[in-house]
Amino acid sequence: MKRTTRWQRNCLSLLLGGLLAGQAIAGQPPLDAHASDPTVMGWMQGFPPAADKQVNGNNYLLFPRTRWSFSHIRELLPTANVGRGAGAVSSLPDARRDDIDDLQFQLADGSNMTWAQSLAANYTDGIVVLHRGQVVYEHYFGALQADRPHMAFSVTKSFIGTLAAMLIAEGTLDEQALVSSYVPELKDSGFGNATVRQVMDMTTAIRYSETYSDPTAEIWEYSRAGNLIPRPADYAGATSLYGFLQKVQPEGQHGEVFAYKTVNSDVLAWIVQRVTGSSFAELLQQRIWSKLGAEQDAYIVVDQIGTQFAGGGLNASLRDMARFGETLRNNGRFNGQQIVPEAVVADIRNGGDPAKFAAAGYATLPNWSYRNMWWVSNNAHGVFAARGIHGQTIYVDPKAEMVIARFASNPVAANGANDPISLPAYSALAQFLMSQPQ
Repeated sequence: MKRTTRWQRNCLSLLLGGLLAGQAIAGQPPLDAHASDPTVMGWMQGFPPAADKQVNGNNYLLFPRTRWSFSHIRELLPTANVGRGAGAVSSLPDARRDDIDDLQFQLADGSNMTWAQSLAANYTDGIVVLHRGQVVYEHYFGALQADRPHMAFSVTKSFIGTLAAMLIAEGTLDEQALVSSYVPELKDSGFGNATVRQVMDMTTAIRYSETYSDPTAEIWEYSRAGNLIPRPADYAGATSLYGFLQKVQPEGQHGEVFAYKTVNSDVLAWIVQRVTGSSFAELLQQRIWSKLGAEQDAYIVVDQIGTQFAGGGLNASLRDMARFGETLRNNGRFNGQQIVPEAVVADIRNGGDPAKFAAAGYATLPNWSYRNMWWVSNNAHGVFAARGIHGQTIYVDPKAEMVIARFASNPVAANGANDPISLPAYSALAQFLMSQPQ
């Protein structure tokens, strides 16, 4: 077994939700948000850029280059387009406030922080806040601009989960059917006797590790199969995401506990695409994106045979992500039409089984659950969220009538690194907006 390199470990943590931190040069602490700003760093400036300022296929997943690359993925990787359609752009009324940056809230250790400080602390690239459908806050940093797509990472999962739930509501997909009934190629894999529902809620029992410190973990072959990291010269593993999924073996009993494993999302995408005869990108465009009145096309990263990475490959503009969040806040209705069936949104909001979720040990998410590839708080505000590594989120607070869409490039992949600041900040902003007169 070949030893994994530092570059490979960072690639995997970035692309697939790893728990490793992106390390700065020579093992020093990561640069802060200002020092790592792409303009300050001088990435990709000039014609051509200086050799030591270039971001390319060998370094684009290393912090602090990520602060540029997350907003320029299409220049670095092959992708499939998700067109916005020919319709008019839907309105997001402007009601921006000038009193949010100074909003103070308390952290768990008793210290205080302002909203503006929280954005810098978590390496925010851009954030849009909607309150009652109006833009009350919008700010961009570094390489991100309002019209530029950014890597959404595992927020992608919530889109494929929503599409699958829509097909179930329509009767096209049976959530209790076995995976193998839709994808016979998976009959002999660990997914073969799992139900569609177990895949959607990540309660499958499979032999698949995302432990990056273990060079024998299955995630290494998965990433090489998807062409996400380089393959050694003597590589003899799977050469596509589909090929890898067929090799995953069972381990334990399906349905007993929640275990967050990215491969479930790609299995679900295979099912959905097989049932409909359309690709993930085509379905997203037809069913959601073209109906939102989106401002920009989105796109999805693909492997070498064109397999669209449903586990984390979506790139989109921030305002369009906010539109999708507002759609779900309004029970699936937006831009003058019912885009997502109301029953689907209700099912997401109701959440999964908190007892099964608790087994995963997420210290920053007590009493949460997981349903249709959405994270559900089960709190008094009914908060639910799409979440991606390095701080990507669509955060929906129905009680506060608030939606937050944020892109970030935190040097630490796991959201446990930014939750202790982000979640109190979001809660404080919700309380502040609820206190304002209508």
